[in-house]
Amino acid sequence: MLNLVPGLLAAGLAICGMGFYLLCLWSARRFQRASGPSQSAVTPPVSILKPLRGVDPQMYESFRSHCVQDYPEYELIFGVSEPDDPAAEGVQQLIREFPNCQIRLLVCPEVLGNNRKTSNLVQMLAFARYDHILINDSDIFVTPDYLRRVMAPFAQPKVGMVTCPYRGIAADTLGSKLESIGISTDFIAGVLVARQIEGGIHFALGSTLAMSRTALEAIGGLRPLVDYLADDFELGYRIAKAGYEVVLADIVVETHLPAYSFRGFFEHQIRWARSTRDSRRLGYVGLLLTFGLPWAIFAVLLAPLSWWSWSTLAAAAALRAAVALKVGIGIVHDRAVWRHLWLLPIRDLVAFWVWFASFADNTVHWRGDVFVLENGKIRPVHPRGPELIGAAKPDQDKVSAHW
Repeated sequence: MLNLVPGLLAAGLAICGMGFYLLCLWSARRFQRASGPSQSAVTPPVSILKPLRGVDPQMYESFRSHCVQDYPEYELIFGVSEPDDPAAEGVQQLIREFPNCQIRLLVCPEVLGNNRKTSNLVQMLAFARYDHILINDSDIFVTPDYLRRVMAPFAQPKVGMVTCPYRGIAADTLGSKLESIGISTDFIAGVLVARQIEGGIHFALGSTLAMSRTALEAIGGLRPLVDYLADDFELGYRIAKAGYEVVLADIVVETHLPAYSFRGFFEHQIRWARSTRDSRRLGYVGLLLTFGLPWAIFAVLLAPLSWWSWSTLAAAAALRAAVALKVGIGIVHDRAVWRHLWLLPIRDLVAFWVWFASFADNTVHWRGDVFVLENGKIRPVHPRGPELIGAAKPDQDKVSAHW
């Protein structure tokens, strides 16, 4: 009997994970019932801020998708840290292709903190004309009705921010495919569960950060976030804490994932995990009870001759596949989920290992740099110089603007 105890314990934890899978299915169903194209005619002018650094996969196509919006008035503001950043060439091409669009390229030389993206955004915000701000990454591809559907919830006066789910389009590497299926079947599922059990969204996803300037000013703007790794989470969390509603829109955007090597994929997962660990500590610890399929696999390995271990594995696998199909196809419309479904056990076992590894130390790899993460904030392992400490307020005269 004593020999069966570890297997029984693993099976018990797998049952906890299956309970989480059922919660995912319920949360996805509730989101679908509450979703649907908004009938609101609210179309406030909006400034779209896109911080850039280097060239991302399908970047120009993503830029271009923002220039064909079915929306009356908006502007696009791109920001780079150095004028010779290779991403600037794509913006110049965009300006030539869409001369009637309001497109601006800014060079943001000030280093206001260790999160260079947010540092650039602080400087870009000073040039934004409109009372609604939308921030998304350089690799986000959107449909022509994107702005209408994202901005529609602002018809409600209590709404301070709108964010939206996304799917990752994988490159032809194992690491990229594992990340893609993880986003569509696990990460988004967790977001839907948080929305359901917490009575709404109290954070935001970097795929879309749309907000009113009033809500942004209520939390002190972007400047306090320049040292945070999870700037998107912090922005949504602070706006929600200030009393505004954060809405998860029903439109899904796309991001083209890099051709990650397995090591690159693992480092990216570790960065995400440690960022979540510092942002939502209690919830992150609770994730140990959500790994239904890995725990069921361990139950079989620990008690291979027991009928109950195999029954637990069969039930966990069926529920995990159901979540993948319900969320991956039903919510984020990721057609690759069917094709990559066989990767779920591998991806979940890696995620299980990442959870444990995330507690090993506090280093994260981001855009070729290595940082130490402490209480959500980052500092470089090898500081480049005193400019990282400089906290000068951005001066519009020092920011170069190019039309």
